[in-house]
Order: sequence, then C-alpha cells, then structure tokens
Amino acid sequence: MTVGGDDVEAAVAEMVAVLAPRIVVDWNVRAGALEWSCWSAAAHVAHDLLAYAGQVVARATDGYLPYDLVTARDASPRQVLTVVEACGRLLAHAVDNAAGGPVAWHWGMSDAAGFASMGIAEVLVHTFDISQGLGVTWLPPDSLAQLVVARLLPDAPPGRAAEILLWATGRADIEGRQHVTDWVWRVAQV
Repeated sequence: MTVGGDDVEAAVAEMVAVLAPRIVVDWNVRAGALEWSCWSAAAHVAHDLLAYAGQVVARATDGYLPYDLVTARDASPRQVLTVVEACGRLLAHAVDNAAGGPVAWHWGMSDAAGFASMGIAEVLVHTFDISQGLGVTWLPPDSLAQLVVARLLPDAPPGRAAEILLWATGRADIEGRQHVTDWVWRVAQV
C-alpha cells in the first residue's frame, strides 16, 4: 500500500470540510482531551506538515531542521485552515517529488511515504480533537486511517482503521485492550 501526496491532500480536504462550517464559533475552547485550544491544535497541524515537508525536501539526515512555523495569534480559524492547506500542499509536493528509498530523518531514516503517513496521521487525529472541542461528531475516514495504521502502526490489533488509529493515539478505548498513554510512530526504515 503506497502513500503519496494525493493522500495528504485528501486528509487536509477532509479536515477543512469538517471544520470550515464551524469557523464562526470560538476556537479558543479545548480541543477534545488535549491541553491545547482548537486554534492551537490546527496551527500545530500546519506546523507538522511544514516540518515534514522541509525534512523531505532538504533530505535532512541527522535531525530536524532548525526552523519553525509561527501562525499569527490574530489569525482567524479560516486563516489557520488556509495555512494548513498550504502546508499540506507543500508536503504533498515534497513527497511526490522525493527520490525512492530513505529520504530524511525522523528518529531514523524514512522514505517519503512515511512522512506522508505522519502528515495524514497528524491531520486525522487533530481533526478528531478539534471536532470534539467544537461539538462535531466525526471519525476519520477508514480509507485514510488505514494508510496510517498500515504504515505507522505495524503492531496494531485488527479492527476498523479509524477506531484503531484513535485507540493507538490515546483518543479512544478498545474493549479488551489497555488504554494507550504513550506512542511512537514507527516511520524509520533504516
């Protein structure tokens, strides 16, 4: 199962479709069980998408690049979603134009599909967090969640991909399984 830029863009489009109808409500409320506000969680998604894109494009091999994305505190929820869209496109282009094999560092060397999968994971889990904070009932689409589970969570139990992703990131419980409080993406291949 290959993961590419189209999948990153599909995840971002899903986030925008779910959250854009709620841009007129207060995004300073807590994002689900996170300590962050909905606004901060969305800005975090943009940050991670840009960080992953930078790693892939620079072919960084020994750590994360020393730069950061700062979203203006007075940015509206709509503007923050636009920043997410821009950073998602940057990651999509970076992934689609990357060489084969290991391309950059994330606690070891990963291929471009690993970075795409991490970007999708960030979008899906934080869209879930934000949707909870804004009172929207939403679960990640199984088609996108399956990409993440297959690539980043190789030891995951069987089940519906969205539920497994939320369980594996401490956002939901699965009967008969211990609650997850700590996890690490298994993206490194070398």
